[in-house]
Amino acid sequence: MSAVEGQPEIVQQALDYIEIGWEIAKGWLLSPAAWSQFALLVVAWLLALLMARRLRPRLTRLIAPPEEQTGIIATARRFVLPFLALLLPLLAYALTAAGEQVTRSIFGSGAVIAFGKRVFLFLAARALVRDILTDPFLKLMGKFVLIPAAALYAVGLLDVVEAQLSQTMVGVGNIQFSVMSVLRALVFGGLLFWLGQWSNSQSAAYIERQKMRPAIRQLLVKTAEIVIFGVAFLMLMNILGIDLTTFAVLGGAIGVGLGFGLQKIASNFISGVILLLEGQATVGDYVELDGGEAGVIVKMMARATILESYDGRWIVVPNEDFIVTRVVNYSDSGSANRYEAPFSVSYDTDINKVPAIVEAAVAMHKDVLSEPYPPDCELRGFGESGVDFAVEFWVNGIDDGPNKYTSDVLFLVWNALKDNGIQIPYPHRVIEMRGATGEDGAGRTDPAEG
Repeated sequence: MSAVEGQPEIVQQALDYIEIGWEIAKGWLLSPAAWSQFALLVVAWLLALLMARRLRPRLTRLIAPPEEQTGIIATARRFVLPFLALLLPLLAYALTAAGEQVTRSIFGSGAVIAFGKRVFLFLAARALVRDILTDPFLKLMGKFVLIPAAALYAVGLLDVVEAQLSQTMVGVGNIQFSVMSVLRALVFGGLLFWLGQWSNSQSAAYIERQKMRPAIRQLLVKTAEIVIFGVAFLMLMNILGIDLTTFAVLGGAIGVGLGFGLQKIASNFISGVILLLEGQATVGDYVELDGGEAGVIVKMMARATILESYDGRWIVVPNEDFIVTRVVNYSDSGSANRYEAPFSVSYDTDINKVPAIVEAAVAMHKDVLSEPYPPDCELRGFGESGVDFAVEFWVNGIDDGPNKYTSDVLFLVWNALKDNGIQIPYPHRVIEMRGATGEDGAGRTDPAEG
């Protein structure tokens, strides 16, 4: 006994619980009522095993949908199907609960059979984590939270451990927390925000399938995300017993901050909402701002919009710039855009033949459209070295890094002119040489010399 008294308090408590457990075990081993309850547990397990072997194949055939079905009902049936792994322990639990009433009426005691019920619940929790849960986070929570809690409940120590954790305090500065409240915050917070993330992904997938403008879809996705995680936060505060009225002061401080230091952030946020509602610029559009920024919109966030330029660089543009400055959207009124490719021909050319030759050649390009207008070759002027033309053409998209429309068209023009014997001029210069003998260009002698 002296050796026990010298041990730490937690060791002494553990030894006391072991001693109490040993006394209970001895009482069960020497009690006829306990033996009858053990026998009833064995019978209940064997009967549940027999019933599960017969029922599980039939339930599997009944629940499992055909492979070609993909509707909501089929998805729900596939979700329920793995839970058949709980059939055996739950049947054993149900049979034991029915036998408990008989045992208590005959022997006036049911401690052993109650222990067996808790063991069957532990087996059900283990089967849930081992065979059903596939999400890594839920599997982690089940392995380190659910199974230990079920094991403590099975041996009757869950309330004792919970009371001990509630009495053990930890602190950060002057703030004190019980270990139980910290664990509860971690467990419920993790579960709530996992549920929020799952709900957010499901709602986003549902919204993306709806037929509406991309900007409206993105706005609804963002709104659903804010609502879901806001509700999860409020639920967590309620579970932890934190009075939500204490956030009133914080809300007032945030309002003052928005009015002074955070007005730019608020302006950009509201501008982003307006952009999403109006849909004048959305993801995938090629835009050019008054400040010179140009690129394809790859992401629209609460504060800013990200453009990707031709050279692969990302430009972060505040949403306010899309509202207060001039923006050219090359993709807003459909994806077709007009471009032109200038070229020249020699003055020796019959220029009346050039438009038909060039228009037919450009129309052969696979990306050049015939609507709203086919290729159009126009005479632009008479230059120093040749006659200037330009061919206008329409394409879907923009002439950017991946799409070399103008370059391809110039190749077609070059080949078409060469095939028809039409020369493309190059600059000519006439150089007048003056002699070094004092004669001017006309052969006269300079009067100054002589």
